[in-house]
Amino acid sequence: MQSVQDIATEIVAREGGYVNDPDDPGGATNFGVTIHTMRRLGLDLDGDGSITTADVKQLSRDQAIGIFVEHYFIRPQIAQLPETLHSSVFDMYVNAGANAVKILQRLLGQMGFPVAVDGVLGPKSLEAAARAAKAAPHHLADAYGIARRNYYYALADRRRASRKYARRRDGGKGGWITRAEEFMAPQYHFSAAQHRERVSAWD
Repeated sequence: MQSVQDIATEIVAREGGYVNDPDDPGGATNFGVTIHTMRRLGLDLDGDGSITTADVKQLSRDQAIGIFVEHYFIRPQIAQLPETLHSSVFDMYVNAGANAVKILQRLLGQMGFPVAVDGVLGPKSLEAAARAAKAAPHHLADAYGIARRNYYYALADRRRASRKYARRRDGGKGGWITRAEEFMAPQYHFSAAQHRERVSAWD
């Protein structure tokens, strides 16, 4: 299995460099680290007393990796999940915060291991995840990837501005969908036709 450092390095590469998309609630972002995260952590990189887009632009790749490992893997207890879930839940936590855990908690309930859907990996959620991994060792990661893809589609159903992340201009799969499918076996990927059918109701 990959080390957490390797997974974080891949996440940073996937996230890319500096962007400030007005349709992204995260605001200014560099290597996947948002300005809100930098303010929460007090990362005034230029030392001018305020944390602005200038600080976001100064963030280094290594700093982003360190932030992700500490604040998006270790502290949220993702490290305590079954190894098969590490890469996908970690990647989703970077992308969607506590919603990554809520997706897992809902999935665990659907699998017969009900827990509170509160976005926190406490002892009960961790125990349920361990039991689910034991019950379905070859399918849990795929099931989480599918649940993650469903979350993205549902989010785009509700928020028109987010549809560009789920569907390209040519109608193909957007970055959210291809990202979710990176963490599941190819047999569970949507075909182009299935994707187009799923988004056919969108304007």
